[in-house]
Amino acid sequence: MPSATGRLNVPGAVLHYQVCGTGPLLLISQSGEGDADRSSDLVTQLTDSYTVVTYDRRGLSRSRLATPEEGATLAEHADDVHHLLAALTDAPAFMLGCSLGAVIGMHAAVRHPGQIRTLIAHEPIAPRLLPDGERARHEHELAALQDVYRRDGLGAVLPEIARTLGIDPTNADAEPDLTPQPMNALRTANFDYFIRHDFIAAIHDTLDIAALKNVSTRIVPAAGLATPPTVFDYQCAEALAELLGYELLKFPGGHNGNTSHPRAYAAHLRQVLNSERPERG
Repeated sequence: MPSATGRLNVPGAVLHYQVCGTGPLLLISQSGEGDADRSSDLVTQLTDSYTVVTYDRRGLSRSRLATPEEGATLAEHADDVHHLLAALTDAPAFMLGCSLGAVIGMHAAVRHPGQIRTLIAHEPIAPRLLPDGERARHEHELAALQDVYRRDGLGAVLPEIARTLGIDPTNADAEPDLTPQPMNALRTANFDYFIRHDFIAAIHDTLDIAALKNVSTRIVPAAGLATPPTVFDYQCAEALAELLGYELLKFPGGHNGNTSHPRAYAAHLRQVLNSERPERG
């Protein structure tokens, strides 16, 4: 359970956030439809050493939008991170960004220098990292997933999203005793916002790729051990590692290893946050 919750007014939205633990601040920006509660099993493994902050990305769960029918750009999501960190700490923070959260973290590193000390960028959904042909193919792939959702609904598109990102929907090798994550009305609504709006943000992303090489933030490219190297998100992580000249670090589990393998993931996360810059590849 969080030790504190709060609401933060930001331009165009009100963000819900949760704070738990003690130590240096670690912000977790969750993937997909995940809200502040999605990483609860991971959070409990970290609160003895870190003040862990999770939040409902604008448009999800308890966060509120001034114009609910509109989405947000990834730069606007990054500005939300900026405002949240500024409200909670004066010191550079650690950040774990998963999937879409990794791209948000990269935007924040470029737009708000000095605010993030280390960003672990786990399988960023960032077509702009790829060569033009691959970039266009995956942008069309995301748009096609939106079409499936609009035409056939969530039940039809979820297996296709899993295939695209190399996710094992059975979670066959997941750690035991995980907190249940039922597909309830709230999570269904979060998926709706994510697919309708955040897919658009990823397709029309404006991330300055070249600027990533010169940010003050230590960016750690990461991918799941169980993620097939042939899929889009793994290729984005590889491209980020190549851009920065670092080794691609492998974390337990797959695309959602932070939720399927929270104990092993937390142990690896600690090692990375306590280490110096990754080795040049």
